[in-house]
Amino acid sequence: MHIIKLNATNSTNEYLKQLIVSANVDDFTVVVTENQLQGRGQMGTQWLAEPGKNLTFSVLKKGGGLEVADQFLLNMCVSLAMYEALQQLNIPSLAVKWPNDILSANSKICGILIENILIGSKIQSSIIGIGLNVNQLLFNNLPNVSSLKLLKGETFNLDEVLNSILQKLKKYVTKDFLENPDALRALYQEIMFRVNKPSTFKDNAGELFMGFIKGVSSSGKLIVLLEDNIFKEYNLKEIQLLY
Repeated sequence: MHIIKLNATNSTNEYLKQLIVSANVDDFTVVVTENQLQGRGQMGTQWLAEPGKNLTFSVLKKGGGLEVADQFLLNMCVSLAMYEALQQLNIPSLAVKWPNDILSANSKICGILIENILIGSKIQSSIIGIGLNVNQLLFNNLPNVSSLKLLKGETFNLDEVLNSILQKLKKYVTKDFLENPDALRALYQEIMFRVNKPSTFKDNAGELFMGFIKGVSSSGKLIVLLEDNIFKEYNLKEIQLLY
């Protein structure tokens, strides 16, 4: 596994994307930086991280013929890898908030952004971007955000945490998991935030409604049980889980 360490860069995802255009890059090449200047989250949100206190890194996964329609399988693999790595560090009350935020209780500690490079209907390669709050203590009054140090009261070695995560990624991002979608989805659904609990959602028209998260579809849409025993599927832009 080739690890490239940078003092600073705008985005590890962008750095890795440019690298694979100009060079022959090995599978599972990792780019990690102490200071990510323009980190991004889902739907264009900004990922803010104090320099030298957290893990901001990207991993190249060359495609094994995965169809674009099945891209959420990789999402689930990465979420499971992060969950298991953090579980080994005894981080309490872990859950995956659909589609790929990692929470401790109600607080976000990790975000995942996967960008795919396509050839036709198949994924040629994927760039897995991960931001993990590790030793940062202040978050500029952002609600429901925490870090490993805030949760555990101890300072973590960033290299050790990174190596643990990379080992779990190599375990989960494999053909065995990607070619067994039903088993993968079952594992993912077991650790979903608020699964089978009454929850409040907001749709893209701003309307609030109640429902129960029941899992995810084969394409990665959120399955919600509504009133009158109606199941409905939502994509990321259609629904927001409030509590």
